[in-house]
Amino acid sequence: MTSGSDSRANASNHLVYRESLRTPWWWYVVGLGVAGLLAAEFHIAGLRLTDWIPFGTLLPLSAVIVWSLGRGRIEIRDGELFVRGGAHLPLRYVNGAVALDARTLRLVVGREGDPAAFVSIRPWIGPGVQVWIDDEDDPTPYWVLSSRRPEALVTAMRSAH
Repeated sequence: MTSGSDSRANASNHLVYRESLRTPWWWYVVGLGVAGLLAAEFHIAGLRLTDWIPFGTLLPLSAVIVWSLGRGRIEIRDGELFVRGGAHLPLRYVNGAVALDARTLRLVVGREGDPAAFVSIRPWIGPGVQVWIDDEDDPTPYWVLSSRRPEALVTAMRSAH
């Protein structure tokens, strides 16, 4: 038999929202093309390297770099908003959230934005979300996050709050 606090912990220990911020497939093609051109430069330069060393290192390295760029994730679970890289925000400090289109997101993270804001954006994702924070101990006024589904993220934050 579980106690009341255990059942509340189990009820709050569920995933409300998850979004992977993967890079587009064509970034791999571009990355491999650039790496192939760089590797071909070693052959043209006439260096006494065997041809397979630059191709064998630069091509896999470019794929790993593109893959690592696309490892971002946004999650809402356990009453907190998590962003890949270790950043998390308890939803009790969220004062409001709004979905942003691509143009507005660029304005918010550009000149119109606050330099003290937490920004986690991906250049290959246009829209995003702005989350206002109400915490006296935190100087961060708001978070700005890239999201392919900003409306769904805002709805999930409101329902989990």
